Amino acid sequence: MRISRLAALLLAVALVLAGSAGCVVGADGRRAPELPELVVGSHADALSRLLAAVYVAALRSYGSAARAETAADPMAQLDSGAFTVVPVLTGQMLQTLQPGASVRSDSAVYRAMIAALPEGVLAGDYTTAAEDKPMLLVTQSTAKAWGGPASGQGADLSADLSALPKHCDGLVLGTVAGHQAPLSVGTCRLPAPRQFPDQATKFAALRAGQLTAAWTTTADPGVAGDLVALPDGKPALIQAQNVVPLYRRNALTDRQLLAIDEVAGVLDTAALAEMRRQVAGGADPQAVADAWLAEHPLGR
Repeated sequence: MRISRLAALLLAVALVLAGSAGCVVGADGRRAPELPELVVGSHADALSRLLAAVYVAALRSYGSAARAETAADPMAQLDSGAFTVVPVLTGQMLQTLQPGASVRSDSAVYRAMIAALPEGVLAGDYTTAAEDKPMLLVTQSTAKAWGGPASGQGADLSADLSALPKHCDGLVLGTVAGHQAPLSVGTCRLPAPRQFPDQATKFAALRAGQLTAAWTTTADPGVAGDLVALPDGKPALIQAQNVVPLYRRNALTDRQLLAIDEVAGVLDTAALAEMRRQVAGGADPQAVADAWLAEHPLGR
């Protein structure tokens, strides 16, 4: 009896050691190696970290171990294999890979970006409903003068960004310091924008008539409701900035690839702006992303 108990104990210890060595035992009794933990990389800024958290949440929801890490150069880490997935904005990545690229529409920017990617790096599906591209804000009086009714952001304005070239002379634009603004809109070569330390100061200058218009982005959670957004024209006048995951070739299983691709069908600009608002208020990006995905599960 003692020998039997000792044998059982030794068998249990062996199974524990096998599990700690990175093996799992299947229903057929065979041991298979566990998949390695995936690292989703990003820059250290709030938006980049939030996007990484979204893809970590997606991978975890499909049963993969994943974590987020930041780096000064996430693409270099992706190239080296330290990162497996790096979410980016399509237009920004295209300009990094091919400075001066002039295509603007969502699909054209995505195709051009894919063509410019380095060997060994692939792109998943991009979010057709989620973007964070430059957007101009004007006062209600300016919107009315340029052809739209005096109404708040999101209203059905007859004036859009295509009205800007008609008022190109004398434009005074503003942006937050460190944010890049478009150099031109249609035929209008834009003046260098005035730099402001923060959104509140920039918007105050716009209301005071010191600016004609102020740059923000479509997923910016801090846009004041009394200002009017000029929607992009058709065809697009501003280069697309859709969310897309880049990943290492042959580094993801079919199920993992499905997980990151399905984000494209769920994430939209409103959700991205709301998550950014929560993170700006001090919430942890991963907790915010996990809560969003719990309300918008993948594969439904």
